[in-house]
Amino acid sequence: MEWGRTVLIMTSTKEQAAISRLMGFLQEWDNASKAARSHILGNFIEANQGKTGPELELEFSQGASLFLTRLTAWLRLTYLLLRDARRGGPISGHPILLVEDNIHKYLIEFLEVGGVLTLLEILGLNQLKEEDKRESIKLLQLVANAGRKYKELICESYGVRSIAEFLANSKSEETQEQVQILLDSLGHGNPKYQNQVYKGLIALLPCTSPKAQQLSLQTLRTVQVIVGAAHPSIVDAVLGVLSSMHLEVQYEAIQLIKDLMAYEVRPVLLKGLVELLISPGKETAEVKGKALQDPAALHLPEPLSVYIQQAAAAKAIGILAKDSTKLAEEMVQLRVVHGLMCAMGNENHTTCQRQASIALERDAKTLYMNMDAVQVDILASNKVNIPGSLSSPERMPHMEGV
Repeated sequence: MEWGRTVLIMTSTKEQAAISRLMGFLQEWDNASKAARSHILGNFIEANQGKTGPELELEFSQGASLFLTRLTAWLRLTYLLLRDARRGGPISGHPILLVEDNIHKYLIEFLEVGGVLTLLEILGLNQLKEEDKRESIKLLQLVANAGRKYKELICESYGVRSIAEFLANSKSEETQEQVQILLDSLGHGNPKYQNQVYKGLIALLPCTSPKAQQLSLQTLRTVQVIVGAAHPSIVDAVLGVLSSMHLEVQYEAIQLIKDLMAYEVRPVLLKGLVELLISPGKETAEVKGKALQDPAALHLPEPLSVYIQQAAAAKAIGILAKDSTKLAEEMVQLRVVHGLMCAMGNENHTTCQRQASIALERDAKTLYMNMDAVQVDILASNKVNIPGSLSSPERMPHMEGV
């Protein structure tokens, strides 16, 4: 009996000591300046890195939530009032309280004080450093990984738009890769808002960041399978990306085009690819027609992006034709031979000529059998000089004023 009382007294004494430490810690935090709080937080991170939820509660005498509330409030004041922020500021302390072991206990409290909205708003603040915004993305990853309802909360807070805009504007590839992880997470296990994520990725394709385009295309391939039906807007978006000068972007675009052949947008997409071959040729003809009245018009070049897009379209067509005879036949019906001949006649861009030549050679034994009289006439009127290194004389005849 006496032993039991002794244990009870010792336990009560330990709890009171822990409570006393907690109150002293919180009082010190409440009375501290910004610099002092940064120091307190640094010590907290160093002392508690890797601890589990129960261990933190033992350390704080079941009062860790009180510190989380203060930390989140300081986060809003520090970042959203646009004060100078440094790495090691309040945002870097949150992962300790929101790690997997602790998240279900503290996450609700974090959200109740506006945690998600704060993290999303941080992404749009120009005054903050890239590393601070990257920490915000990592915290949003933790929130999203907690389950479907948390993904829905991020999306309901206009999170997809904020995250996508940040991906497009970020100058750090490391940060952009973290954003891709977050968008991919939001696209999985989130049936209510998966279409929102899907359309957000499509909207990213015209952005000016090659890395953002590449990552968006990669993620689109995954999310497309989840969503199922392809949205019509994806056609113009992916065709537009073919004008990129970056080969890694072109590669991902062509991979997505291959995937989209299994969806209902295939006819429109194939038609668009063939039109990319023809359009520059038609514009060149119009320029030449105007040159009869204004010789200076002959010196008006096409934008380089048009030629790059034409070459990439020829490459995509060649890959599709090689992979599927059925697709090759569909494109022949769309007058792909005429389009490839136009591309081969583009003397201003040798890559375009080479890709068109390769696409034609892949089916050289049968393509000529499908040409109609109009296509033959176009072939005869084109002055195409293909270097010997691009085509063997036996397979591709030299055409010079045929």
